[in-house]
Amino acid sequence: MKNSCVKVLLAACVAIALLGCERAGTSENGADHYETRGIVRGFSPDRQTIEIQHEDIPGFMPSMTMPFVARHRKEIANLKTGDAISFRLTVTKSDSWIDHISKIGIGDVNLPEARTAPPRSLSGASPGYARLKEGDQVPPFDLRNQDGERITLENFRGRPFVLTFIFTRCPLPNFCPLMSSNFEQLQAAIKAASGELARTRLLSITLDPAYDTPKVLSDYAAFHHADLQIWTFATAEEKSIDVLSRAFSVYRQPEGGTISHGLATALVNKDGRIVKIWRGNAWNPGEVIQVIGRDGN
Repeated sequence: MKNSCVKVLLAACVAIALLGCERAGTSENGADHYETRGIVRGFSPDRQTIEIQHEDIPGFMPSMTMPFVARHRKEIANLKTGDAISFRLTVTKSDSWIDHISKIGIGDVNLPEARTAPPRSLSGASPGYARLKEGDQVPPFDLRNQDGERITLENFRGRPFVLTFIFTRCPLPNFCPLMSSNFEQLQAAIKAASGELARTRLLSITLDPAYDTPKVLSDYAAFHHADLQIWTFATAEEKSIDVLSRAFSVYRQPEGGTISHGLATALVNKDGRIVKIWRGNAWNPGEVIQVIGRDGN
């Protein structure tokens, strides 16, 4: 009888351990894999990207709502907003995606009770805010750069500039880190160019002003080899960041000590008018350079 009890206890411990392994991250061939679950909150227009309010991912990021790239589009073809799913998140040094997607019961998803309302859509403007479009004037802004100095739209008047939104703690390599990598490439092109491209400037605006102080942004700028004569990093009061991000229809939601957010990048001409907006993370530096050369801004 005693041996039987011991065997039962050992079996229970092994089962619990295996369950814990399933939920934790694993590494293979330079990629980290995380098995998790969540609720579908929306889709990009091409349905390549799916927005999921996911559970805590131990050792990687807390529960939040994030857009994820589906590795195989057919896996999400029959999903709809509100579906509960399990999936595998894979993260490499330069990319991330989800696969192994399956529908599950809504009761199988463990989300923080405080986050019950769905976030703003991947593609829609925030209620009460007009979505900026190409040809519109950029609204006035009042920010602080990586040195703590005040910057406004007037600092960029007379030359084209490209702006994007980031936050320094963003964990997915094909979101904020990709935006900064693209800006590094743009900076290199600007330095090597002549004409209007050589006059172009770059502006990265944080979505996480509570954490991304000027000092943090200064360190981040150094990490990305930023030439501060070309590339500016900016923060502001929470309200100012909200106004600017909503104007560009970039959703921003503090969650679990980090930020759930969207992406938008815009080319602004020397008169402060929007020439082109790239939504999401699919753009590349060559596209921006081509538009600057074509339009003359």
